[in-house]
Amino acid sequence: MRRALTAEEIHSIIMANLTSEEIAAMTEEFCAHNYKPLPVALVSGDGVWLWDPEGRKYMDMMSCYSAVSVGHLHPRIVQATFEQMSKIANCSRAYYNEPLAKLGHIFTALCGMESILPMNSGAEAVETAIKLARKWGYTKKHVPDGKAEIIVCSGNFHGRTTTVISFSSEEQYKKNFGPLTPGFRFVPCGDADALESVLTEHKNVVAFLFEPIQGEAGIIVPPAGYLAKVRELCTRHNVLMIADEIQTGFCRTGKMFACQHENAHPDIYIFGKALGGGVMPISAIATSKAIMDVFRPGDHGSTFGGNPLACAVACTAIEIMVNEGLEKNSAELGVYLMERLRALNSPYIKEIRGKGLLIGLELTKASGGARRFCEALAKNGVLSKETHDYVIRFAPPLTITKEEIDWALEKIAYVFENIDRIS
Repeated sequence: MRRALTAEEIHSIIMANLTSEEIAAMTEEFCAHNYKPLPVALVSGDGVWLWDPEGRKYMDMMSCYSAVSVGHLHPRIVQATFEQMSKIANCSRAYYNEPLAKLGHIFTALCGMESILPMNSGAEAVETAIKLARKWGYTKKHVPDGKAEIIVCSGNFHGRTTTVISFSSEEQYKKNFGPLTPGFRFVPCGDADALESVLTEHKNVVAFLFEPIQGEAGIIVPPAGYLAKVRELCTRHNVLMIADEIQTGFCRTGKMFACQHENAHPDIYIFGKALGGGVMPISAIATSKAIMDVFRPGDHGSTFGGNPLACAVACTAIEIMVNEGLEKNSAELGVYLMERLRALNSPYIKEIRGKGLLIGLELTKASGGARRFCEALAKNGVLSKETHDYVIRFAPPLTITKEEIDWALEKIAYVFENIDRIS
């Protein structure tokens, strides 16, 4: 058992300027090994750029899974953070607070809903939507007690809480974490006929939970018309359409929300990541009052959910997205980036897919897997991350310019031309 550190020792550790190697070694020794980081340690950022302790510069082509969509330390985000911190950062939801009121007003208008419920993480927001859908099913649809079912897609990723992993189709996410939560049925991603079949056969379904584009599964884009068909089926069968836009929301796919590509307005939106401006954890669900009001005081809550600091940052993040035209930038530069990636003409590239600046580059089996490409890209100043072994995900901050994309493309082309020599 380790002895407690003195105040002087704690201060010394806090003030130390560690090298990349020291950061990695300390993390590996004292922190859980639930991630396998690329060999890069980051200490500062600005816009699309990041730096390590030795001053090496990297372009962020991941945006922390879309959480940094407005770029690192956007001046307006920094200003809003400090201004709110100088007033009040947190207070109990036992009282009203001004930033939450403002966020509710701005946010509901943005997504065409009537009510929001803020939480902290994306997984919390998913859990919130599940609870709300189940209570709606029992109190409004009159499903027999304990029988409510929610349909999900194979290949989904909605978080890592016990209930959420219970309806994952990825075996690693579930193995040795049981007993798991019941009440979920699977349909293939993008298969409207399969969804219709399950809805017709099973009358206790209260919701269909889905990602408009599956991110963790490898940027899986459903066929055209799918979202509109989902909307029609959910309406016909009196089932809540729940869109998890945690990763796809806030201009990431070239629309403010990915469901808008087909004018498919869900019953419940789930948001997170980019809502916090890259500096604060905040998530939310948004829906109609008729649905949200099945929650009564005491049904749900969170100590930090809806805190003034996170809400003030979220208001500013939304303002930046609208004011700086990030929806248009994402749409236009996403097309450009995908076209340039397709022009690489590497024998290791199987497919380029995505919408806006959410792009997956799938490699062939002969490539040796995506990890070695991501490591080589990092050595050449481009930070991305593999998903599902053979897909490289590119999702830069939406503030990125064409010139910055060209800089990254030069490095990407070099890696693909020389991968067998440099990895």
